[in-house]
This record gives sequence, structure tokens and C-alpha cells, in this order.
Amino acid sequence: MNQMMTILTDRELFLLILGALAYVALFVLTVQHSRRKVLELQDRLNKVRAMQEEQQATSSQSIMRNEQQIAELQSLIQKLGDENSMLRLELEEKKARLDYDNKVALIEQEKRQQAEPVIFGSEVYKRMKSLLDEGRSMKEEDWRELEQTVNSVYSNFTGRLYSLYKMTPQDYHVSLLVKVRLQPRDIALLTAHSKESVASTRSRLYQKVFGEKGSSKDWDDFILTL
Repeated sequence: MNQMMTILTDRELFLLILGALAYVALFVLTVQHSRRKVLELQDRLNKVRAMQEEQQATSSQSIMRNEQQIAELQSLIQKLGDENSMLRLELEEKKARLDYDNKVALIEQEKRQQAEPVIFGSEVYKRMKSLLDEGRSMKEEDWRELEQTVNSVYSNFTGRLYSLYKMTPQDYHVSLLVKVRLQPRDIALLTAHSKESVASTRSRLYQKVFGEKGSSKDWDDFILTL
């Protein structure tokens, strides 16, 4: 009898140890998963910040600041003359970089100013309007053509979007239509989803990318900055 009780006690001890090990393993996996999620969020936010800084670099204020620095550098270079040739070369190099940055920024500004007329005048946009009038959704070839048109005026829009989050086709299609400034009811029709589903997609995407709750409009505002 005592031997049987000892055997049962050993078995219970074994199960207890096994349970404790399983709990520890689960705890470690949970911590690692949470840490990975935090790192992924930090990576996404860093990418968003880099995109926003890139947009700011092409702003009129940034161009004006660069022009002011270029003028100051030019004045310093003239004062140096032939003296301290190494410093003069460094200043000229900095001036050339700022000048190049401004040229790129001006080109990007011009592209963005022409973006909407290019999109609204495109064949795919006209076809989208016809589909809306007929109450029909877009086909695969329509999506491909719209993607090409958007990327031609908003450099690497698709790549930027996918670098932030692994989107489903519906996620991407909704974001693409937001980019061309379509209303939610039109997005719903062209994607063959309900207006409620489209709203849910947009707010969910904001939360996935930014790690905090946001409205569907918050996602729209972000998409329009890309």
C-alpha cells in the first residue's frame, strides 16, 4: 500500500515538473513573441518617420532653408579665396549637395503638383468612373493599370506601403483607391465590399502600422502623405 502511494506521488511529482517546464517554455515564448512584436512596431515607426522626413525634405520650407545655407556657404567660399584650399573644397562639396537636394525636391514637388491631373485624366480613372456609374467592381487588369499610374506619379508608393505591413489584396486595393481620393462608398463598390468593411479595413490598417487605435480618416490622411 505504502509502495503504491509512493509510486503515485512520484508520478504526480513528474507531472508537476512537466507542467512547470511547459509553463516556463510558454512564458519564454510569450516574452519572445511580445519582444518581436515591439521590435516590428519600432521598425515600422522608424520607416514611417523616414518617409515623413523625406516628404519634409521636399517641402518649400526645406528648399528655402537650403537656399539660405547655399548663399551663406557661397559667401564663405568667396571670403576664403585661395586660402585654406581644403576647407574651401569641403564647403563647395556641402554647397553642391544642398544644390542637388534642392533640384531633386523641386522635381518631386512638380511631380506631385501634376499628380492629380495625371491620375484624373488617365484612362483607368475614366474607366473607374464608368464602373461606378454601372455599379460594377474593378477587375484584375484595372487594378494593375491603376497601380502603374499611381506609382508613375507617386514614386514607389506600392513599395512604401508593403514595407510597412504585409497587406491583403483588399488592404492594398482600399489604400490605392484612398490615394486617388475616392469616397468610401465608391471604394466599397469598386472593391465589392460593404462600406462598413472598407471603414474597418482602414482603421485596422492604422492600428497595425502605428500600434495604436485610430479612425479610418487617420489612415486616409497617412496614405495621402505617401
